[in-house]
Amino acid sequence: MALPAVFVTNDDGVESEGLRVLVSALHLRGYPVVVLAPATEQSCSGMRLTLRHDLKFQERKDISDSIREADGPPLRVFSLDGTPCDCAIVAMDGGLREWAPEIVPSLCVSGINPGPNLSVDVLHSGTVSAARESSLYGMPAIAISLATYEHSDYTQTIEASMRVIDSCLSALPAEPANLGRPNGSLGVGERPEGLGGVLSAFADGDLILNINGPERWNGSYQTVSLGSRWYHNAIDMRDIDNIGVAFEVGAATIEDENIPRTDCNAVNSGSVSITPLSSWPANHPLGLSGEMLSLATEQSASGLPMWLD
Repeated sequence: MALPAVFVTNDDGVESEGLRVLVSALHLRGYPVVVLAPATEQSCSGMRLTLRHDLKFQERKDISDSIREADGPPLRVFSLDGTPCDCAIVAMDGGLREWAPEIVPSLCVSGINPGPNLSVDVLHSGTVSAARESSLYGMPAIAISLATYEHSDYTQTIEASMRVIDSCLSALPAEPANLGRPNGSLGVGERPEGLGGVLSAFADGDLILNINGPERWNGSYQTVSLGSRWYHNAIDMRDIDNIGVAFEVGAATIEDENIPRTDCNAVNSGSVSITPLSSWPANHPLGLSGEMLSLATEQSASGLPMWLD
């Protein structure tokens, strides 16, 4: 029996190591995969869109050929000279159907991003934004990051993430029923009660999952809320030959508040964090209520979301 297909994108570019590791793992597991990712790195691009020039599209057979296993499932790799959200929009709004009709994704996976996407990071992250943009079109979506700059070994993060991906795909229909949002915001009141309603929100694209792997994984998962993270001394100013002042945005220090049951604490303790996020603002007709997000964050004995495990 054929396995469901996966749409992969990211913000680090089609040639990034994190994307290659993710696509290779999915392909080896037997999942058909179609990739549409930025042609170049677009880190911290948030939900920026390209409005004033054409976007160059290209199939990257060199990448797919370097990953493809003999007799493996379908695998296509494309790049777009745009932002992560550009890629998601083009993919969801007919691009994949036009260029790779043989692969019909059940799930979007964005990543794997090198570096954390914790707390306030989700507002700036191109990785999370690509997943969110896909979900706005009705595609179930997750974002994955390796939450450290100390190394770029994705082995543990991909191992942990594959369990979540497997769980998602086993719970989802083969084709997203809400793709393209045919009914707009209508029907939101028809969701089942309790945990079944959370799964329905995920399947409809109204809830996404944000996954962060720690520097060293202790084998555990925690389903948690966003934490509180502060970036101090983020502006570095320096004179340039007395002509002007240059600014570099970064951070000299990062402070995570010690708040139990949050993503910062989970990752700092060595767990993989799984954080449900509403795809829409709270005051949008499809925005998830606090009660729904609280249900979405209930974890099972395994540490995975109770509605997914």
